[in-house]
Amino acid sequence: MTDTPRLPEGYEISTDTARIDAERVHRWLSTDAYWALGRSREKQDRAIEGSLNFGVHDMLSGEQVAYARVITDRATFAWLCDVYVDPSVRGKGIGTALVAAVREELRPCGLKRIMLATHDAHGVYAKLGFRPLERPDHWMALVQE
Repeated sequence: MTDTPRLPEGYEISTDTARIDAERVHRWLSTDAYWALGRSREKQDRAIEGSLNFGVHDMLSGEQVAYARVITDRATFAWLCDVYVDPSVRGKGIGTALVAAVREELRPCGLKRIMLATHDAHGVYAKLGFRPLERPDHWMALVQE
C-alpha cells in the first residue's frame, strides 16, 4: 500500500447523500449484485438513509457510475458493503479508488477494524490492505430471514 489509488480523470467521489441516485443504486443492487438480488426499493432507501454513502460521478454528465456504503459508529467498527461499479466503467480502477477513498475517509476515526464480505473480489480488496480473518472461528452471525 504505497500510493493511494486515484480515480481516472473526469470522475469524482462524493459523500453527499443528496447526490446519490437512489433509483440507479437500487436497480444495480436488486438486479445485478448477488448479495442484494430482489432487495426492495424501500429497504434500499432505508439502507442509504442509515449509512455513510459514497458515490462516484462522471464530472461531465453528473451521472453516478459507482456506489459504496459504510455502516459505522465512527469510533470502533465499520462494515463496508454494497460496493458496486457500473459495468460500463469497470476495468478503469474506479472500484479500487472508491474503496481507497472509503479507507481514507474512515482513517481519522481510528477504527480497530473495517469489515466486508465478498464472494469474488478478494484481489481488489487485498490491494488496499484487507485480508482474510485470522480467526474466523471467533466470528458469529445472527441470520434472520
